[in-house]
Amino acid sequence: MPDVITAAPLEGLPHGFLGRRGGVSGGAYASLNVGTGSEDDPALVERNRRIAAEAVLPGAALATVYQVHSALCERVIAPWPLAERPHADAMVTDRPGVLLGILTADCAPVLLADRQAGVVAAAHAGWRGAKEGVLTNTIEAMIAHGATRGNIAAAIGPAIAQESY
Repeated sequence: MPDVITAAPLEGLPHGFLGRRGGVSGGAYASLNVGTGSEDDPALVERNRRIAAEAVLPGAALATVYQVHSALCERVIAPWPLAERPHADAMVTDRPGVLLGILTADCAPVLLADRQAGVVAAAHAGWRGAKEGVLTNTIEAMIAHGATRGNIAAAIGPAIAQESY
């Protein structure tokens, strides 16, 4: 089972930041590799994606986008097939049982929620997307789907630090 790091601002809501532990991939990818763009065995990647989703919200449908370091935010009604994922770096949903998954390495994962409205979002905030407004666009998308700006809580997950460069 992977380690799940949670954040106090989102306490009580299903959420988490996961690391590399707890997966089924081996060799060069020995980890919880959920990256569909890697050269890892696709069947192992899919198993890792299920392991990750089950660790955060058992039984949930996992939605991801094809991340491109942009300011684009997509509304999720139901997960897209992997081959049909839109190019974007954030997602918003008001659908219970839909889990939003963002992958990061040196970029920051940002989770947002308006508990009262039942609207949640996840963003991949790299320097380019952050500069272009991915977080502003994500908040605006949340508001367009019923969230209230003053009710939105956010958590920034683990990201690379300056001393790593």
